[in-house]
Amino acid sequence: MNNKRGINEMNLPHPFLARMQELLGEEYERFVQALVCEDNPVSLRLNSGKGVTTIRNARQVPWSGGVGYYLSVRPTFTFDPMFHAGAYYVQEASSMFLGSVIKQYIDRPVRYLDLCAAPGGKSTHALSLLPQGSLVVSNEVVRQRANILAENITKWGSPYSVVTNNMPADWGRWNNYFDVIATDVPCSGEGMFRKDETAIAEWSLDNVTHCASRQQSILSDVWDALRPGGLLIYSTCTYNVEENECMVQYLVRTFGAEPLSVAIEPQWGIAGALKGDAPVYRFMPHSTQGEGLFMALLRKPGDSDNSCEYPPYRREKKKKQSGKVKPMPIPHEVKQWLKEDADVVFTADETAVTALPALYADDIQAMQRDFNLLHAGIPLATGKGKDFIPTQALALSAMLRREAFTTCEVSLDMALSYLRRESIVLPEGTSRGYVLLTYNTLPLGWVKNLGNRANNLYPQEWRIRSPHNPDVIIDAGVEVR
Repeated sequence: MNNKRGINEMNLPHPFLARMQELLGEEYERFVQALVCEDNPVSLRLNSGKGVTTIRNARQVPWSGGVGYYLSVRPTFTFDPMFHAGAYYVQEASSMFLGSVIKQYIDRPVRYLDLCAAPGGKSTHALSLLPQGSLVVSNEVVRQRANILAENITKWGSPYSVVTNNMPADWGRWNNYFDVIATDVPCSGEGMFRKDETAIAEWSLDNVTHCASRQQSILSDVWDALRPGGLLIYSTCTYNVEENECMVQYLVRTFGAEPLSVAIEPQWGIAGALKGDAPVYRFMPHSTQGEGLFMALLRKPGDSDNSCEYPPYRREKKKKQSGKVKPMPIPHEVKQWLKEDADVVFTADETAVTALPALYADDIQAMQRDFNLLHAGIPLATGKGKDFIPTQALALSAMLRREAFTTCEVSLDMALSYLRRESIVLPEGTSRGYVLLTYNTLPLGWVKNLGNRANNLYPQEWRIRSPHNPDVIIDAGVEVR
């Protein structure tokens, strides 16, 4: 395929091509060749929090922090139960550069906000690599995308996670609370052209300008939530300078932010700035194995002081709650559903029991008052009369104490039937009550065994909707230690 034919087939906008030719100069032809003629490599990250540490027939993404891998073939992810169990996350390789940032700059527990987090790639990456005891708050403005985010965070299984559905300005009112804020901001999506025809159709010069303006607003709205001396991670999946280098200049000029360098290896092929001399990191299709990504790391001026260690609610008078809500009593056996070393605080309302990480329990309860929380900590159980029903979040939690339940290892066919929410028949002699189904030793979820049948409790909204399996199912090759 020659370049001209490829460009015509992709229907790339002529103004976009002209701008890229001006920016890249002699690299332009190689850029276009890669953009229109080369497929994006398939990559994923392993969930070491669930004991998933090895993968067959794969090579490591070098900047991922040791958890990302390129695959030689594309698995049928939808039909791999390990994917639904949270054993790995399918993520574009360039985005895994976050791993290098975390490994170099964060060596103690932090409060971390992923501001534009859906569908959850960078949040789950942070949950894997941040020092133990870090809290990751993942926010998404669009409710439908926020629900997908909550599902992916739940599957990852970390108790140190919160998912919210709020505007950036809502978080901006929590002055100096976060040590790190990641802003993978909405952008014009030029780096997605290779795999998303919609991104091509929606591109325009006016949209580039609109996106840059919106990015400035997002950064301004959330800046006060970052403590003095804290880190801001700024990223887009686009190529132009208005949404990238110019936004770094905006942060420096407006807020006095200090751009920071990230250590890279020459063989990675990561490019630098196309405008100015600030340390920034560009992933281009003709020089790196991945889609387009821009990332910059900046430090907020000033030094942290003791006031930054306390969230706003501890300095404000608590609001009086209207009405009386009788909390649900928490039975001792429900508390025994978690591992003995789980350092949590149990909370309950009239319908549900939740375990919150003790270090952040007060903080999260304050967030429940100030924000629209979709997920927090470990939702343990819902109440139905005198019965306590274990949640899907508990089944997928890294803190689940499996010994508290009867478990049943299932075959691939039975696992897929379960994930479609079809009827399940358990082996004769299986104990009645709530049974944890596992596949390759990883929990999938619950059934309630009634003896002659078992009620499938897999979440209706998560189910596999395809009624048939493909002729050949290619798994991702991940293995549990």
